[in-house]
Amino acid sequence: MKEYAALAKQAIQAYLRDKKVIKSPSSLPGELLKTRAAVFVTLHFKGDLRGCIGTLAPAQDNVALEIIHNAISAAVNDFRFLPLTLPELEQTEISVSILSQPQPTTIERLDPKKFGVIVRSNSKVGVLLPDIEGVETVEEQIQIACQKAGIKYPKEPFELSCFTVTLHKSEP
Repeated sequence: MKEYAALAKQAIQAYLRDKKVIKSPSSLPGELLKTRAAVFVTLHFKGDLRGCIGTLAPAQDNVALEIIHNAISAAVNDFRFLPLTLPELEQTEISVSILSQPQPTTIERLDPKKFGVIVRSNSKVGVLLPDIEGVETVEEQIQIACQKAGIKYPKEPFELSCFTVTLHKSEP
């Protein structure tokens, strides 16, 4: 549904223009206003990653608010990038990933095209969404997630969970 990505864009636009966090429009479909879920918002500018922020468990009262807050964070708080600008927003593809409940898993059960992964070792946590361009094997997926968490893979032990996503993309 395009409403998910459109809401993310509307939130980013309002924040970049007025430094205001929008409220959930009442005209949104019920599943956005009545359900809670973990959400990641990913931004690509001219095909390159430009921001990605999300939650592993719901942090807001509903999916709409989760999208709004994570979209703004992806645009201005991803430490890997300078804040997005309004002119860039018009050329930015927005993806909203609604995460399933994470489940413990084993390496043998994973498929990097189908499942995202969460690696945990003590207080260190790394996440990688499924179907990331250039990530073809489970080994690559786990290695990247561990690197993001600061886990010394394969020497440091970690717990492994997986999840699926329902992906909503903006129109190109």
